[in-house]
Amino acid sequence: MPNRMTLTMRFTLLLTLWLGATFTFAQTPATPLRVIVFGAHPDDCDLGAGGVAAMYSSLGHQVKFVSLTNGDAGHQDMGGGELAKRRYQETQEVAKRLGITYDVLNNHDGELMPTLENRLAVIGKIREWKADLVIAPRTNDYHPDHRNTGIIVQDAAYLVIVPNILSSVPPLIKNPVFLYFRDGFQRPNPFRPDIALDITETLAKKVEGLDAHTSQFYEWLPWTRQDLANVPKDPTERKKWLRTAMERRSAVTPEIKVSLEKWYGREKASTIKWVEVFEICEYGRQPSPEEIKRLFPMLPR
Repeated sequence: MPNRMTLTMRFTLLLTLWLGATFTFAQTPATPLRVIVFGAHPDDCDLGAGGVAAMYSSLGHQVKFVSLTNGDAGHQDMGGGELAKRRYQETQEVAKRLGITYDVLNNHDGELMPTLENRLAVIGKIREWKADLVIAPRTNDYHPDHRNTGIIVQDAAYLVIVPNILSSVPPLIKNPVFLYFRDGFQRPNPFRPDIALDITETLAKKVEGLDAHTSQFYEWLPWTRQDLANVPKDPTERKKWLRTAMERRSAVTPEIKVSLEKWYGREKASTIKWVEVFEICEYGRQPSPEEIKRLFPMLPR
């Protein structure tokens, strides 16, 4: 016959296990959203949607980043297969840190073209992921790889539901919602901040992911700005330096503040420091405000 202490310990253990199971169940969505993000290079997705990806992951949803090139040209001291291997390894470290999946296609950096082959590859990725939401760059950008990534994803937007296109991969029954990353280009038309998301509490996680792209944020990109000498050597200081740059990139503009007030209300919007922002593409499904809140469960209800 167990004594009182043994019964108490058993009860405590059972209660702990039950509460833990209840908490896990409450945190896991019944039907996880599936989000796929396309970038031209192995860091573009992270810049445009790293904060949102971290939030989706923390809520139990599924996120895949896809780089359409292997990044084999983006460095001042190395290139080719050696650089492509290094950049792939960096993406896999990002995946671990953010809790996502990261794919890299084997197109050469600086040579991406909107070919039928690349279009079919993107259609296949979207279908295989069974995406609810697709995010990509706009087609007006300084870099041809960025522009062509936008074109390729746009060209896939309708065809993902057409059975006789890429018949080897089952088509989606419902077209996903397609969104564009934030950018600052004004011609032929400026970016429109349709959906602004608060990443104030998630910026540190985004920076943690970006920090894994050592070859880019601490080597190549500072070199292109003639700023390499100012990159801190100490890992902790480097991360602080990177965060400062991301705070500038994630700042709230007057136009974005209007969008924040729409989704969060004026009082909450006034407290938001840093954001990721998206424009709804004219292709794909056109979501209602209610569907946007379903697709972005981090928005207030």
